[in-house]
Amino acid sequence: MRTGAARFSCDKAARRLRALCKSKIALTPFLLVALAGCEREQRQFEIPPGQAQLAKPLHAANERNAYALSQGKTLFKWFNCVGCHSNGGGGMGPALMDDHWRYGDNPEDIYTTIMDGRPNGMPAFRGKINDDQAWQLVAYVRSMSGWARKDAAPGRDDSMYPGKPENMRDQRN
Repeated sequence: MRTGAARFSCDKAARRLRALCKSKIALTPFLLVALAGCEREQRQFEIPPGQAQLAKPLHAANERNAYALSQGKTLFKWFNCVGCHSNGGGGMGPALMDDHWRYGDNPEDIYTTIMDGRPNGMPAFRGKINDDQAWQLVAYVRSMSGWARKDAAPGRDDSMYPGKPENMRDQRN
């Protein structure tokens, strides 16, 4: 049998519990209305046609991105571009450190050259590398002739290299 004090505390606790349940039930409709009023984030994965002309190309940031330039430098060696272009100084392939480029020095022209190749020796890499790798190569190739920002261009080389580091070359932009 319960004592008077224990029964009083149990009754008090039961009353609090009932009041709490009533307040939760009363708040439930308000919470549902509040949650229904919240807007979910809308993500746009495709640029609407009207805004597509204003958007920067995907490669625009690569020349300001040290990681992309470093990856381009690595890919330049891995795909044996060094074999023909001799670290940018020219050899069997044209020099990539000079002012005049046979097929153009803008990024789109360089991308086309890498992906589709050119007559008289430049192989096509379409299907062998993806677009991101091609744009990293474009950024690195442009950095060889001073088109990259000094704070993003590679400052050292992990192997023997005859020229100045890319961040020490004369700026063109």
